[in-house]
Amino acid sequence: MESSRGGALCYAELGTSFTKSGGHYTYLLETLGPLPAFLRLWVEFLFIRPAVASYVSLAFGRYVVEPLFAPCPAPTALIKLVSIVGVTFVVAVNCWSVSMASRTQITLTFIKMFALVLIIIPGVIALAKGKTENFQNGFELDSITLDRLPLAFYNGLYAYGGWFYLNFVTEEVINPNRNIPLAIICSMVTVTVFYVLVNVAYYTMMTPAELLLSDAVAVTFANRALQGLAAVIPVLVALSCLGALNGGFFGSPRMLFVGAREGHWPLIFSMIHIKRHTPLPAVLFLYPLVVVMLITGEIYQLINFASFSRWFFIALATLGMLIHRYRFPHHPRPFKVPLAIAVTFTVVCFFIVGLSLYSDPWNTGRSCALTLTGVPVYYVTIYRFRVPRRLRKVFNYCSKQLQILLEVAPQEVQTY
Repeated sequence: MESSRGGALCYAELGTSFTKSGGHYTYLLETLGPLPAFLRLWVEFLFIRPAVASYVSLAFGRYVVEPLFAPCPAPTALIKLVSIVGVTFVVAVNCWSVSMASRTQITLTFIKMFALVLIIIPGVIALAKGKTENFQNGFELDSITLDRLPLAFYNGLYAYGGWFYLNFVTEEVINPNRNIPLAIICSMVTVTVFYVLVNVAYYTMMTPAELLLSDAVAVTFANRALQGLAAVIPVLVALSCLGALNGGFFGSPRMLFVGAREGHWPLIFSMIHIKRHTPLPAVLFLYPLVVVMLITGEIYQLINFASFSRWFFIALATLGMLIHRYRFPHHPRPFKVPLAIAVTFTVVCFFIVGLSLYSDPWNTGRSCALTLTGVPVYYVTIYRFRVPRRLRKVFNYCSKQLQILLEVAPQEVQTY
């Protein structure tokens, strides 16, 4: 929780220091150079965004399907099919209209807050009546080992994640120097309060063992605390997952869009639809990777798989912020995070990603190896540009045909 707040404050400084869209990519490019920035694009497209979208959509599918089969286990194939339907809907919305995607996000956020309030109220009432037995031994440390620590951090950090999505769309924010820090700080306070209260509500009605055994915690909670609304809670939680999925697809393609605009990614990704003004290629080309990972993956494996590279590059971005501060002390910084917070957050992130290689060597090792595959790609395609002429002709022909097929063109108005 404290780490996420520290990271959010660091990104508030980065967002006001560099007012381009692109989030992690832009900050790495401005502070540490093109290679780390390209590697961030590489892993974002190859597996971070597909993995994140996959486990959120799997949660959506689970909350839609499991209540229909309770108390029997729901068919895995059906859960994945419904998950694919959810991803397809979100991709279609983000390809169709920017305003529709933003309105959808606002609506689903209000639904999410309503669902959280419905969960919090009965839990707080039960707690006020003295139902505290599940908290008596809530902090027993017998089962905690050092090797489990980073994986626990990854799950906790994911719960508080999302504070960097606004940095992906900085150029679309009115008065970013004021509104980015304000939005990040207000949202982190709100998320912290609601997350703590929801967990208090859960532990009031469920033991830690029951909570760990449940695949859909909100469904188990509703069956105990909200018998009259037990059928409503899973629907609200599913819509909440859809909101998280939509937020990811709204922000993440902007990183690929900006990377292509800077010449570090295929040019087709920097194009927008000539009528709808959406970054259609950047959204659409992520879709098949998400579907493949969704079909082959499982929620907790996907979280560990994506989290290593995700948090490694976040740590690099905040390290780059500290280096940039030292090298360019007079660079305008409308918002400045205290040095102790920035250093602590950076050290904690590097510690977590380093220890996770020991905790879960298979998933984090794959993530690390796939990240490193981007190094030769960078030197061949960008640094030296030694792509064979025939291959370049094929690539340019395919790009041109895709541009015609998708009705997209380069951005005309400079927004940075």
